[in-house]
Parts: sequence; structure tokens; C-alpha cells
Amino acid sequence: MTFKELYEENYSYIYNYIYMQILHQQNTEDIVADVFMKAMTHFDGYDPSMASPKTWLCTIARNTLVDFFRKSGRAETVDLENAPEVSVDDQYEFLRDPVNTEVKRILEKLSKEERAFLSLRYGQDMKNEQIGLLYGINAKAVSERYRRLLAKCRKLAGNININELLS
Repeated sequence: MTFKELYEENYSYIYNYIYMQILHQQNTEDIVADVFMKAMTHFDGYDPSMASPKTWLCTIARNTLVDFFRKSGRAETVDLENAPEVSVDDQYEFLRDPVNTEVKRILEKLSKEERAFLSLRYGQDMKNEQIGLLYGINAKAVSERYRRLLAKCRKLAGNININELLS
């Protein structure tokens, strides 16, 4: 596998994994760029017998996110009152979709840990057994945690009519 193939096959997974945790497009793009720069730097040392490419990249992404959260915790605050307004036209196309806007609203109400847990399943397409290995719990416990988390998401969504959003 070439690095180009690794990048093309896994970019959307890594992007989704990171975005679901921080819910900020520009920071996500910066972090994803960092992840792939680190992966490219260490690509010669990657051993496919130790981990799948996706697992290897997810580990890099997780570590890069930890660094990001550490830095952002110590970062100076920004005066948002004097910040320039961003017009709707400057936003990415997917934010114009009312379904995506609603999903983002729901995700913003979840904790970082809950978003990270959801991102493993829906951003990374990991199976319960794989997630259980990461968390040190069995697949049934993973399934139950997802059931409770999805129930919470449904409650946060309230009486939203998806058909109205789609029309």
C-alpha cells in the first residue's frame, strides 16, 4: 500500500472521527492535516502485522486530539465580541443542510466522551468487539452503552420531523 492509497482510503474516516469530537471545521481540518503529516513521516516504520492502517491512523488521530485538547485548555481566550462575523455563504455546504445542522446541534449537547464513543461506531465504522477492546469492556457492554446514548440523542432531538427537514 502506498501512502497516497492510505490517505485516499482513510481520509473521510479520520475527518469524521475528529469532527465528531470537536465539532469545529477549521480545527478538524488542521488536526487531520497534522495526523496525515505524522503518518507520512512515520509511514516507513508502519508494520501492517501490528495494526490495520485504519487502527494505526486512529491511534495517531487520538494522540493528536489529546495534544489539541491540552493546548486548547491552556490557550488564551479570544474576544469574540470584536471578531468579524462569518456570513452563511462562507460556511461549508453541509452546514446548509438542515439535517446536518440538527445533528450538529444534538452532538453539541453531548459530552466529549459521548461524542468520542459515537465517533468510533459511526465515524470509524468499528464493530462492538473492536470498541470493547479500546475501552476494556465486552461487546455486550458496548452495545448497551450505545443503546443508552442513542436514546439520549433521540430525547435531545425531541419531536423533530425528519421529513420536514428534508423538504
